[in-house]
Amino acid sequence: MKISVWCIGKTDEKYLEEGISKYLKRLSHYCRIEIEIFKDVKPGQNAEETQKREADLVLAKLKTDDFLILMDEKGEHYTSTQFATYIEKLQMSSGKQVIFLIGGAFGHHISVRNRAQHSISLSKMTFSHQMVRLFLIEQIYRAFTIIRNEKYHNE
Repeated sequence: MKISVWCIGKTDEKYLEEGISKYLKRLSHYCRIEIEIFKDVKPGQNAEETQKREADLVLAKLKTDDFLILMDEKGEHYTSTQFATYIEKLQMSSGKQVIFLIGGAFGHHISVRNRAQHSISLSKMTFSHQMVRLFLIEQIYRAFTIIRNEKYHNE
């Protein structure tokens, strides 16, 4: 299974980039993982138009057998252990690529929501989409350490 984290817009905070790099390096021992950054789109007249422009970029790149998971404040909540179980199930059942999509500031367009197989929320609180990248990648790393019963996650 290949994991891709797709993001709208670049991260301009060095501390976030350093954290992301740290966990990507650690994850390379467990899985194939990459981050794909989509350029910011020109803002539309309203939030929906901006969402639609972002959706067009994402949908054009998706393949039919990609398993799409939205990172969304309205998504399903997991504990870290439950998320590890979910990742383990994905390893056994998913297609070639699992994509975690972090949308832009206005969230996901309905066309992307309709294409997605699942959505996950990291918290009931709202985080910047730049911070979500680091939090998600750390949780993916944590999941693999839980799956392999390695020291990292304390319970």
